[in-house]
Amino acid sequence: MRSTRLNAVILLLTLPLLGSCSKEPKSEPAKASQAAPPSVPTPEPARSSPGEGVGTITGKVVFTGTYAAGKTVISKDREVCGDAKLDPSMVIGKRGELKNAVIQIGDLKQGKSPAKEIELDQLNCEYVPRVVVVPIGATVKIKNSDGILHNVHSVSEKNTPFNRAQPKFMKEIKETFSKPEIVQLRCDVHGWMSGWIVVTEKPFFDVTQADGTFKFASVPVGKYSLEVWHELLGKTNQQVEVKAGEVTNVTFEFQLKK
Repeated sequence: MRSTRLNAVILLLTLPLLGSCSKEPKSEPAKASQAAPPSVPTPEPARSSPGEGVGTITGKVVFTGTYAAGKTVISKDREVCGDAKLDPSMVIGKRGELKNAVIQIGDLKQGKSPAKEIELDQLNCEYVPRVVVVPIGATVKIKNSDGILHNVHSVSEKNTPFNRAQPKFMKEIKETFSKPEIVQLRCDVHGWMSGWIVVTEKPFFDVTQADGTFKFASVPVGKYSLEVWHELLGKTNQQVEVKAGEVTNVTFEFQLKK
């Protein structure tokens, strides 16, 4: 009996120990893994759209035939005009370089701002320069540096013609033109004097100098018709393409019309 009670006491003391050993440690709830941030695509470099950008056109106008300029004997105001003059209607260099050819870019309505005033002089009884290009609405200032009587007589159809005496005390006269046209100037006092005013609505134009060259900078990208006019040789054109940042080179060859 005594032994039985002792065993019961031992059992009661042992049970709490067994319970504590059988408990497993509580596991913390798993933390949700953080999702990786979505990848941002690297932007592609910007590309120029068709028609954007500018390029350059350079070129030369040459004459490939044979030509001998005529001579005019001067009989009036020789102290200013000289004794004789070669016909200045076609000036050709040693390698055929053609002076006073007018080049314009057709099919183009935007570009550089036109000049507000163009100067044309009468010097040694000649129009200097012989050919000028005038934007519509611009003023042409016609000077008389000779100090003798001249007469500025325009020949035109679209613009109102004028015929103005310019004595030595009248140092300059001014005229404007409102319509595109090729206008010839004459002097009724000195019959050999002749010049040209090319009135244009195109923003890009040039006149070849003694080396026959011309140049257009900052031309919008595109395909154009390049137009050339010369007072004796007439007109011609050539297709050109302007690419961004590039130089397009063009050569025009003229011959006398038969």
